[in-house]
Amino acid sequence: MTRPQALQEFIDIALPAMQARAHDGGSPASLQRIAEAVTAPGDSGAAPATLPVVGEWLDSALDRRPEYEDLADLLQAIRALSPLLCWRKRTGDATASANFQSSHANAMLLGPGGIEERRDMWIGLSLLAPQTRYPDHQHAPEETYLVLSPGSFRKPGRDWFQPGLGGSFFVPPNAVHAMRSEDEPLFALWALRV
Repeated sequence: MTRPQALQEFIDIALPAMQARAHDGGSPASLQRIAEAVTAPGDSGAAPATLPVVGEWLDSALDRRPEYEDLADLLQAIRALSPLLCWRKRTGDATASANFQSSHANAMLLGPGGIEERRDMWIGLSLLAPQTRYPDHQHAPEETYLVLSPGSFRKPGRDWFQPGLGGSFFVPPNAVHAMRSEDEPLFALWALRV
């Protein structure tokens, strides 16, 4: 498969930006394994799809003016890639806000159901409309987040915290974690090595 140019440009910007900020737990080693694996393209994946929350909030999430040039470049790379994204909802539970189903979207870039179908890694985006709480969730792969907006996150051993634009943190395997937006949309990039 030939990787779409916009996806390759995203990878070329996103992984170094994540690696430059990955100082928490196993993030550096996890991202290094992802960087090594991503050199080989996967199969063609899902067709583009959108959701109302994306039409309402993605542009404002991408219009941020970060002080770091690599993050500004990353947001522009996501904007260029956005026509290829397949946005989906996930199910909520009692820990999610009442508006969760209509106020969130996830897009897999590389991974199951992504632009590039892969089973060895997941790289994706989460978008939450203001005043939305994502449910507590967990998964076997470890995960590194790069936060691209204001918002709060929770993971084991920490109460709700605000990494800020450009903040990064690590979630160990099977650890319960969550996120919530406040007065602005929450936008985050995440990477998991399966």
